[in-house]
Amino acid sequence: MAESLFLVLIFLPLSGGIGCLLLRSSLPRMVLVGGTVVVLSLCSLLVDRALFPSVHGSFPSFYNQFIFAADFLVLLAILFLGCRCRHWLIVALSLCQAGILAYLEFFVVQGEAIPPPFYVDALSLVLLRVVCLVGGIICLFAVPYMQTHEQHGRIPDTKQPAFFALLLFFLGAMNGLVVTNNMLHFYFFFELTTLCSYLLISHDGTEEAVTNGLTALWMNSLGGLFLLLAVWGFYGHAASTDMRLLAQGSAAGKAAMLPLGLLILAAFIKSAQLPWQKWLVGDMVAPTPVSALLHSSTMVKAGVYLALRFAPAYAGTMLAKGLIPAGGFVFLAAALLAMGQQNAKKVLAYSTISNLGLIFACAGIGTPAAILAGILLIIFHAVSKGLLFLCIGAAEQ
Repeated sequence: MAESLFLVLIFLPLSGGIGCLLLRSSLPRMVLVGGTVVVLSLCSLLVDRALFPSVHGSFPSFYNQFIFAADFLVLLAILFLGCRCRHWLIVALSLCQAGILAYLEFFVVQGEAIPPPFYVDALSLVLLRVVCLVGGIICLFAVPYMQTHEQHGRIPDTKQPAFFALLLFFLGAMNGLVVTNNMLHFYFFFELTTLCSYLLISHDGTEEAVTNGLTALWMNSLGGLFLLLAVWGFYGHAASTDMRLLAQGSAAGKAAMLPLGLLILAAFIKSAQLPWQKWLVGDMVAPTPVSALLHSSTMVKAGVYLALRFAPAYAGTMLAKGLIPAGGFVFLAAALLAMGQQNAKKVLAYSTISNLGLIFACAGIGTPAAILAGILLIIFHAVSKGLLFLCIGAAEQ
C-alpha cells in the first residue's frame, strides 16, 4: 500500500505533466491539472503516522533503472542548455557531474546491495504535505493567472502546456526527493528541480529572464556537484548510499566531516543562502506562480530538508557549531536587506532567505526542540509566503 502511494506521488505528476504537453486545448488541461492536484493532495494525506519511522524493502528493479537512465538524461539536458547558451561554466559543471556519476554507477556501487528505496518519518511527512497541498494550491491559482498573464504580455502562441507540465514535474521531483532513501536517487531529484527551475524562470523568454534562469542553473548545478561529491565521500567511508543510516551517523560510526561539509554547502546553495542569494532574487522575473512555488513549497525547501535530515550525523561537531552563527548571520543580514527593498517581490525574496537561515541555525543546534522549531518554521513559511506571493500576483494583474 505504502509503496503504491509513493509511486503515485512521484509518477502521477510526471504523467500529468506529459499530458499537459500533449493537450493543446485549455479546458482539458485545466481538468488534468486540477485532477492531478486533488489526487496528490489526497495521497499525501493518506501517508499517515502508521507508516513511519519505516523503511520499505524490496521493490521492482525498473524503478532503479528508471532513475539511473533519467539521471543521465537530466545532465544531458543541462549540458545541451549550456552549449546552446554558450555558458561554459554550466557545460563544465554538467560534464563533471556526468563523469563522477558514471564512475560511481559503473565502478563503485555496481553490484552492491541497493538500499530500500523509500523512507518516511515526521520530517518527510511534513514536507510531503507542504509540497502537495501548498504547491497544489499554487498550481490551481496559476490556471486563471497564466491566461491573464499571456493576455497582458500579448503572447501570440501560448506557452501554457509547457508551463503547467513543468509545474507538475516540479511537484513530482519534490515528492521523490522527500521520500527517497537512496542518496543517488536523492541526487537525481535534486538535479531535476534544478532543471525545472531554469525552465520556469526563463519561461517568458526575455533577455532578463534567460539571464536570471542561467544564473539559477549554474549555481544550483554547482550545488549538485557538491552533493554528488558528498555521496562519493559517504560511500568511501560507509560503503552505503542508505540515506537513513548515513543521516543517523550509524552506517560506520560518525560520518566523515568532509562529505557532511559538502552536503551542507549544497544545501546552502539550494536554499539561496548568502552569498548564493542572487539566483532566488532573480526569479522575480518569472510569472508569480513560479516565484510562489520556488519560495514556499519547493526548491529552497530541499536545502533545509537536507540540513534537518542530516542534523543527527553532525550534531555537536564543529560543523554544527559553525552552522549556528552562519544561519543566524543570514537570518539577520537578509532581514535587513528585505527592509531596504521597495519592490514587493524582492521584500518577500529576502524574507525567504532570512527565514531559511533561521532553519539552518535550528539544524545546527540539533536538539529535539530546535529540530521541531525548524519543522514548524517550514510549515509557517510555506503557507504564509505562498499566500503572500499569490496576493502580489493578483494585485499586479
